Amino acid sequence: MTIEELRSRIDVLDRQLVELLNERARAVQRIGHLKAATSLPVYEPDREKTVYANVRMANKGPLPGIEIQHIYERIIDVMRALQKNELASERHAQAAPSGEPLTGRAAGVENPQRTVSVAGDPSQAPETGKES
Repeated sequence: MTIEELRSRIDVLDRQLVELLNERARAVQRIGHLKAATSLPVYEPDREKTVYANVRMANKGPLPGIEIQHIYERIIDVMRALQKNELASERHAQAAPSGEPLTGRAAGVENPQRTVSVAGDPSQAPETGKES
């Protein structure tokens, strides 16, 4: 195959990855709603460890297992932030009088920076985006 053909193949694979990541995100959102309804925490370190073990076992290379885990650490960080933001939006929408959206402090937005956990530990998170 030529470089152009390989790059075209990569473009197709990238579109498939985006589709799968968004499908995963929709499942995460549904789980978030179920967690909220049952008062379960968003952050579940044991579940994250299970995911890391699963993806490392499924890995057939050429990426090393630790690199697959690092990719999934980031994916889980983003998915956890999505879950938290989704649930916060729901709570604020329910708290808003007469259907008006809350803004600023009333919406719980004090810091527009998002904290992303390092290796699944939110307490060790650098600020990289927006999340409360």
